[in-house]
Amino acid sequence: MFSGTRPAPARYVRLVPRAAVAVVAALVLAACGGGTDNSTSDSTSSAASDAGKSAAFPVTVAHKYGSTTIDEEPEKVVTLGLSDQDAVLALGVKPVGAVDWFKERPYGKWPWAKELWGSDAPEIVGERDEYNMEKIAALKPDLVIAQYSGMKKEQYDTLSRFTKVVAQPEEYDDYAAPWEVMTRQIGKALGKEDQTEKLISDIDAQFKAVRDEHPEFADLTLAVADSFEAGKYSAFTKGDPKAIFFTELGFTLKPEIDKLAKPGWNVAELSAEKLNVLDVDRLVWVTSSTEANDRIKAEPLYKKLKVSQDKRDLFVPYQDPDIGAAFSFNTVLSIPYAIDEITPLLTAVK
Repeated sequence: MFSGTRPAPARYVRLVPRAAVAVVAALVLAACGGGTDNSTSDSTSSAASDAGKSAAFPVTVAHKYGSTTIDEEPEKVVTLGLSDQDAVLALGVKPVGAVDWFKERPYGKWPWAKELWGSDAPEIVGERDEYNMEKIAALKPDLVIAQYSGMKKEQYDTLSRFTKVVAQPEEYDDYAAPWEVMTRQIGKALGKEDQTEKLISDIDAQFKAVRDEHPEFADLTLAVADSFEAGKYSAFTKGDPKAIFFTELGFTLKPEIDKLAKPGWNVAELSAEKLNVLDVDRLVWVTSSTEANDRIKAEPLYKKLKVSQDKRDLFVPYQDPDIGAAFSFNTVLSIPYAIDEITPLLTAVK
């Protein structure tokens, strides 16, 4: 099971061919009814529409590719980021479409979101940053949200032909925006800014409660890492959701990790010879199996690290229980679960 959130390499991003754009355009024209004269019912439909409008609209949301003005409250929303659906759900909207990043099906699985999804399931409209434009168009969404994503300009332009699109935040690299920023973007697009601020302040209060109860965290360095094959290790940079989560608990990250990362990547890839960068006060491994744990622990160069010798390393499962997934997502829904699950593990280490 893939536990990291490393951006998809460019080769996985599918630029939309002209033929697909033509299909999308045809779907949009069909949805619009082809110009039939509906003047006799205009006044009735207009009155009904006005009655259903929210005072929050119109709203304009700035993003990487400009800005998008949303005139009315969206009813059908498609999310294209890894974790975007969580904030949308928390604000009372069930996405009609979502992407399936790691073959995990982004609904009905994670304990923090199960109840909100209920028996509903979104249409899967892509994998990672490859979107099926025809499927998205067929859903006739009022709004497409892509926050924790690597959406390309060509993809944005295609989607904008038939719906409103709020792309990733402009002031951050792809996949590097803090959860608060992405949540506010989503909340504004949905016309629910007050509700959004309440969600964020509640999470901030939970982080503060942990910091107040454990001031010793502020004096400790921490790193988050994973490994999927022998001799290859990854340490997450300060812009990764997992690293952000632990800084909000009060820990200090090791800046050397960011220096070792490739530009635009949220991980530094390490050989066994470079594992010394992980010799910190608390080392959190996000792993997929006990076999992976045993392999890491058996690495001769890893055994030489003080963090290993002093047993200050934590091997946290990505799922079953879903602790690693919770702080990997790092959303308004998953954070409370992650705090409750990881804090006792951190305090048990001496």
